Amino acid sequence: MTTPLRVVIADDQALVRTGFTMILGAQGIEVVAEADTGAAAVQAVRRTLPDVVLMDVRMPEMDGLEATRRILSADSEHSPRVIILTTFDLDQYVYAALNAGASGFLLKDISPEHLVNAVRTVQTGDALLAPAITRRLIARFARRDDPSLPGGHDRAAQHSRLSSLTPRETEVLLLISHGLSNSELAAHLHLSEATVKTHVARILAKLHLRDRVQAVVLAYQTGLATPAHPSPVGEAGR
Repeated sequence: MTTPLRVVIADDQALVRTGFTMILGAQGIEVVAEADTGAAAVQAVRRTLPDVVLMDVRMPEMDGLEATRRILSADSEHSPRVIILTTFDLDQYVYAALNAGASGFLLKDISPEHLVNAVRTVQTGDALLAPAITRRLIARFARRDDPSLPGGHDRAAQHSRLSSLTPRETEVLLLISHGLSNSELAAHLHLSEATVKTHVARILAKLHLRDRVQAVVLAYQTGLATPAHPSPVGEAGR
């Protein structure tokens, strides 16, 4: 029997927590704890060891970004994936969330179906961002001298890591930077999804990256990808 996904929901609004719990529970995803402050979220994660955390940004005592940093910096063999959820579509939260180690950033007005898909996506090791946010990330990551970006001071090391990739892996990384999913990668490269997953796993391992969000960051920081480079499948790169 498959073990259900285990989720912690951190939000200072009880109605939001209840709604998310009902949506996830209806799809067989277990909510193991709820928290109404960032500090309570950190404690809940340490106590329950969930697979995924849904983290609000604005909460009392400790905000969701600081809670995310503490959760993901903890010396633990079990590190959950964190999805930042907010009603505020503000850039500074996106960049701060990525720097804190979040695997996804979504607005609270997403549909129940997309919420469930987001939890399942990040739990498998992928990462996600709302399309509008991705477009702005690409524009900002093109400014590779910005020291506020993840790894912004270590360009030589980043280029050295890229040199460890095979030509095929470099091609896959470029396509990932344009937002292609595994199925889209498989179709574009005429490969099976299993082969694509193997390529992606090797890329992340060689570059010492946690997930696809970090891979996108690295591709733009090093100049491998640029906003002017068109996506091979149209809208997927937007």
